[in-house]
Amino acid sequence: MLVMGLTGTKLGCAEGGCGACTVMLSRYHPGTKQLHHAVNACLAPLCSLHMAAVTTVEGIGSVARKVHPIQERIAKCHGSQCGFCTPGMVMSMYALLRNNPTPKMADVEEAFQGNLCRCTGYRPILQGYKTFSADGECCGGKEKNGCCMKNGNEGLQSSEEITDATSLFNMEDFAPYDPTQEVIFPPELMDSCRSLCFHGERATWLQPTSLKEFLLLKWKHPEARVVVGNTEVGIEVKLKNMVHPLILAPAFIPELSAVTHSEDGVVFSAACTLSHVAAELRKAVRTLPPHQTEVFLAILEQLRWFAGLQIRNVAAVGGNIMTASPISDLNPVFMAWTENMRHSVYFFFTGYRKTAVRPQEVLFSIHIPYSKKFVSAFKQSPRREDDISIVTTAMSVTFTPGTDVVEDLKLSYGGMAPITVLAKKTANKLLGRRWGEELLQEACSSLAEEMTLDPSAPGGMVTYRRTLTLSLFYKSVFHLFHLIQLFHLIPLFPLFHLIPLFPLFHLIPLSVDVSAAEGFPGVVSFLFADDVPGSNVTGMRQDETVFADGQVTCVGHIIGAVVADTQIHAQRAAKAVKIQYEELQPVITIQEAIAARSFYEPIRTIQNGDLEAGFKQAEHILEGRIHIGGQEHFYLETHVTLAVPREDDEMELFVSTQAPSDSQAFVAKALGVSANKVLIRVKRLGGGFGGKESRTIVLSPVVALAANKLKRPVRCMLDRDEDMLITGGRHPFYGKYKVGFLNSGKVVALDVSFYSNAGNSLDLSQAIMERALFHMENSYRVPNIRGQGFMCRTNLPTNTAFRGFGGPQGMMVAESWITDVAHSLGRSAEEVRRFNLYLEGESTPYNQILHGLTLDRCWDECLSQRKDFDRCCLLLRQNRWTKRGLAVVPTKFGISFTVNFLNQAGALVHVYRDGSVLLNHGGTEMGQGLHTKMVQVASRVLGVPCSKIHISETSTNTVINTSPTAASVSSDLNGAAVQNACEILQKRLEPFKAIVVVSLNPDLFYFCLVRTPDLGYDFETNSGRLFHYYSYGVACSEVEIDCLTGAHKNLSTTIVMDVGRSLNPAIDIGQVEGGFMQGLGLFTLEELQYSPQGVLLTRGPGSYKIPAFGDIPTELSVSLLRDAPNDKAIFASKAVGEPPLFLAASIFYAIKDAISAAREESGLTGPFRLDSPASTERIRNACSDRFTKLVPEPQICSISVRVEIKLNYFIHFLCSLN
Repeated sequence: MLVMGLTGTKLGCAEGGCGACTVMLSRYHPGTKQLHHAVNACLAPLCSLHMAAVTTVEGIGSVARKVHPIQERIAKCHGSQCGFCTPGMVMSMYALLRNNPTPKMADVEEAFQGNLCRCTGYRPILQGYKTFSADGECCGGKEKNGCCMKNGNEGLQSSEEITDATSLFNMEDFAPYDPTQEVIFPPELMDSCRSLCFHGERATWLQPTSLKEFLLLKWKHPEARVVVGNTEVGIEVKLKNMVHPLILAPAFIPELSAVTHSEDGVVFSAACTLSHVAAELRKAVRTLPPHQTEVFLAILEQLRWFAGLQIRNVAAVGGNIMTASPISDLNPVFMAWTENMRHSVYFFFTGYRKTAVRPQEVLFSIHIPYSKKFVSAFKQSPRREDDISIVTTAMSVTFTPGTDVVEDLKLSYGGMAPITVLAKKTANKLLGRRWGEELLQEACSSLAEEMTLDPSAPGGMVTYRRTLTLSLFYKSVFHLFHLIQLFHLIPLFPLFHLIPLFPLFHLIPLSVDVSAAEGFPGVVSFLFADDVPGSNVTGMRQDETVFADGQVTCVGHIIGAVVADTQIHAQRAAKAVKIQYEELQPVITIQEAIAARSFYEPIRTIQNGDLEAGFKQAEHILEGRIHIGGQEHFYLETHVTLAVPREDDEMELFVSTQAPSDSQAFVAKALGVSANKVLIRVKRLGGGFGGKESRTIVLSPVVALAANKLKRPVRCMLDRDEDMLITGGRHPFYGKYKVGFLNSGKVVALDVSFYSNAGNSLDLSQAIMERALFHMENSYRVPNIRGQGFMCRTNLPTNTAFRGFGGPQGMMVAESWITDVAHSLGRSAEEVRRFNLYLEGESTPYNQILHGLTLDRCWDECLSQRKDFDRCCLLLRQNRWTKRGLAVVPTKFGISFTVNFLNQAGALVHVYRDGSVLLNHGGTEMGQGLHTKMVQVASRVLGVPCSKIHISETSTNTVINTSPTAASVSSDLNGAAVQNACEILQKRLEPFKAIVVVSLNPDLFYFCLVRTPDLGYDFETNSGRLFHYYSYGVACSEVEIDCLTGAHKNLSTTIVMDVGRSLNPAIDIGQVEGGFMQGLGLFTLEELQYSPQGVLLTRGPGSYKIPAFGDIPTELSVSLLRDAPNDKAIFASKAVGEPPLFLAASIFYAIKDAISAAREESGLTGPFRLDSPASTERIRNACSDRFTKLVPEPQICSISVRVEIKLNYFIHFLCSLN
């Protein structure tokens, strides 16, 4: 598509997990007439597209011609920020409408199960597309109480409040959708397909069209891999470096795609897609008696959460079985219903990823019978939508007619062995027993003995998985009790361009041999440290290298680079490079660094008041600790750089960076030229979140060095797994605290220590630790306080800036100790929080007086919107196994760079003869709406329409020496510079205002540089003015946890945010929602896992889960605090990028509140530790009960785990030879 100029479809992960590459695939099926499906382009082999029409986002509309209503509505409803995910969202919706022009809202939500967005928080996307649904049309603002879609949820506002609200979009502005105007399916593609053979460099693709031909080919080539949807093989080839020389594609064989209804069930041929299976089963459920469809319902429940719709549209049911995954969602269900054990699925799986099918054989079909038993199935995964299972279970029970005596029982599990297994011992013990509490107790005890795992079992979470076997069995029992009651009155008939290649360990390279790689096709050149003409030293603190020289200090430390004419050729050559090395013992975790005293200097301390006197005054003292895990940025667009050499040693680079001036300096130093010879240009970023502030040093200098050596353009875009492996993320933190407090709940003393995992270089870790210390009390006044910060030196890729910049970690520890205070006193956490809130005029630990404090207003307004607060509190303890929790959490976020010289910005404004304005400023646009706000500022000052003002890009030859777009101050700083420049221009333009055509005047441009005044802080004296002002906010969240599995539902969140006088309410609400959802991932979902050698194991959306559409709180309300102007920023506004993120801690502490209610059922009260993120495993293990007592913690004694991953040492580039 690049060759054709179709660049709209984006590559986000290359494994079908993010949906950025979604396109619509249309095929003609004579039988079903189903033409259109959303598919992942990254997994669709080109060979598979024969006789198919592919529609990309360019094919439905564009700004150059006319935008499609789908494109228009996501734009006008503010559903696009950085825009990298938007083409995929658009195409998922388009495919849905082509098949169903009037979908229900449930259909819309299902269509987006395979799409991820890191910016918006999803709410505006769903609201925009809700207008297409038959049951969700917007009133267009015509309701008497205002727009029905105000902020997404009308349920939490009273009529009076809704009347005061302003709708974020107007339905009347939308072009109507007319399905009759869509492009028809090409008639020439309706012909029947013929057999095909495609030959590639390393693989041959055979596409038979008859069953006989397929079987003959399989007999002749038993080693050939059978591929239908490529959802498994595509991952193997891309991420596991596997090669399949011969591929058989039977998707066009009618017999293998058929569905047959028989007297006793439905037969699905093996090539039927999972979407087709689900459609047929839903049809059967609607038409058949309920007692016949229990198996169908169990399968549908599993399919509902199986991957995303794009995967289900192409993945075959036979392929899912043949992969023989031990954590399969479906195989436990297939195993549980089998009547005749001789033909059971149980004997089908012979070992890990092995089946009883011989090499010359193929799986032809699967028979799903009508129910003859009571059947239930459950799956538990880290994330509800589109996630792999931790443990899956299915149970079928037959009772002796007319009794509650168990005649037959099958209980199957996935995730508890190398294959799907039956709990045969437990099942046999229950035969002939009456169905009741005694049977349940004996079954759980038996399962605890039978379903065991070695402490070093792959996948970890041993205690949790063993507990899940009991909990899911218990849920199955509940389900069957319901079914028995349901069928009590029914006659019970038998119820049936570039891959980075780098070290994966801490080591000393002894030799590098590229001789084998040199002979590979397309290889152009290699680069090493000796090829750097300038300095090989780089990094924010000059403690890194462009290429490793002497010692590799972390996984992903680049040793060299290979340049080739294509990405594929570069990949193959890089794998052929041979390295001899000496492996060193790494330090990976914070605990290992503490034991080794491996710290960076300085160790920062902030102290205020008399700590000793404070603890003497305290009536209670408690100590605690909490670990906060790291977080991957997961910007949808990975790091990418294009370097173009120019004349006279000039180098022009197009870089996805938040810090063009820093990138300029890094490249110039590596090339050995002055900064004025290096031009950095940034059009826009597909997300940044801090991850592209300093870590461009990983890529940009290397690309520039390759272009400089070859004198040709060179481009590199990291694949998702590479980007995650080598660029670092949010710092993991470990907090220890000692807090003294009175009986009233007033905190009088606090001693807290922070430890962060900085990684193999200092980068921005010092500033991040300092900001954590500056936020160590969050929003609470503590008169006697001390905070210490230790930065741990480890052998992980250096961790770096991330939205919040250490503030969320510091505030998270604060919320932990204030929650412990409440639990120890037996009082409401909300009461203790409110009692300790800062008051106007009080001072912080760093001696800054708080003026313009709005915390109390935000708190009161937030609770006033929660009319059901007291009712929700009463619901917390009404159910033994389902608990609800509530939490109200405030935030106080300081606005300014804490490194003072960065608090400056510049702007360059040109006015052309036709009256149009070209605006340049130092900030980069990455979806946060900065350019839009700057245009608004210029429009307001100059008095010209926004349509007359244009921002082309950010570049280092227009506005120089810029600060990074970070710290939430970009609107403040750049806005002030734009305002200043425009005001001066306005004065210059006064003489020309009466002239229709403005004459050319050299003074009709102005460059302005501004800086924030009176800022500066001294750690030695603990004095100065650190922050220009503060942003405040409060969130109230309600959750529901499943005490048996650890799963939770985000029921509702109400947010009140002080953003001053908003420059653009739609943008600011989007930032609040997007930041909140990113924080929700940090505190409840996203978890990085490493091997003992420091290899990141969770690389990509398949194993690392960011929030999806289904994780949005069912009710989400965002209100901007009114009448709170801020006289310290542009047009009385406030920063909004980072402050809202921490409000997602309200979800975490609501979960903790629900866990506390569950623990009370077991007689446990008082403070308890819950680390972040609050994963299903941590939630379940914290809900101590009779099941957890049956599964003791495993005793692990010096287990050595070796991760078998091919050592990769080079980064290779796609070299343009034009």
